[in-house]
Amino acid sequence: MLAIFLKTLPFFGLIGLGYGAARTRFFSVEATAHLTKFVFYFALSAMLFRFSANLSMDEIFEPRLASAYLFGTTVAYVIGMIVAFLRKQDMSVAAIEAQCAAIGNTGFLGVPMLALLLGQEAVGPIILVLSIDLIVFSSALTLIVTGAREGTMSLRILRNLAIGLLKNPMIVSIGLGLMVSASGLGLHEVLDSFFATLGAAATPGALFAIGASLASKSAERMEVAVWLSFAKLILHPLFVAIGVYYLFPVDAYRASVVISAAALPVAGNVFILAQHYGIAPQRVSASILISTAASILTVSAIIAAVAVPAP
Repeated sequence: MLAIFLKTLPFFGLIGLGYGAARTRFFSVEATAHLTKFVFYFALSAMLFRFSANLSMDEIFEPRLASAYLFGTTVAYVIGMIVAFLRKQDMSVAAIEAQCAAIGNTGFLGVPMLALLLGQEAVGPIILVLSIDLIVFSSALTLIVTGAREGTMSLRILRNLAIGLLKNPMIVSIGLGLMVSASGLGLHEVLDSFFATLGAAATPGALFAIGASLASKSAERMEVAVWLSFAKLILHPLFVAIGVYYLFPVDAYRASVVISAAALPVAGNVFILAQHYGIAPQRVSASILISTAASILTVSAIIAAVAVPAP
């Protein structure tokens, strides 16, 4: 585990650097917002586009792997909702807590970190995990919250949901990259170099932005945040492991990648959704803060436990 911990330490060190810069106000809230926008719309999108353009659909979508991850994530999601209901929370709050329990920071942390730690062969499964999180579970949250508030489901809700997905730069970049791959043309070396250079900014930029955004998070509703952090960091990868090892067995390497992805801390976009809908943003904020701090140890331990050499 020590070797893995030392490899992950620079990534969390960049998060800590961003946190310190924002906490001391050397890096303002406005600067953090602009950096996040640059990473989200440009650097990370360039990285995902280039990865997807150099992969085939078969290298990304494997039905058994997708089923295993869907199983584990759905179980964690449902448990998150059940615990919220047992605490007398309404449907909208239960849905946002379930999102904390099941959706990790795959985009900003998982893509750059796991691709370097586990090898370029990990990119396909990571993109699969990211796509499922965005398309299935983010959509589920929108449908649950909107349906609970309006009391019905309509074509307008579904249309707005589809438009939102099509506007997400990560989904767009993956889709465009797969179109380039399917065409058989590939990327010209000049374009490949351009996207590689721009995408190289994603790793330090995303990690610094994560840290800087954490500086503005508050640690309220600690008991709930600790539970949600435990669910995300321990229960989610546990159920995904059951899926990939027992219910829908896949090769050990791909299994290790999706388990490692499931072990990531609560995603920052859950807080954005919580703010957008006005649903318990403080407990989501605390969950992101606590799970990210704890993941310095838990992610290293889980990767050390499941990692196998790339084929």
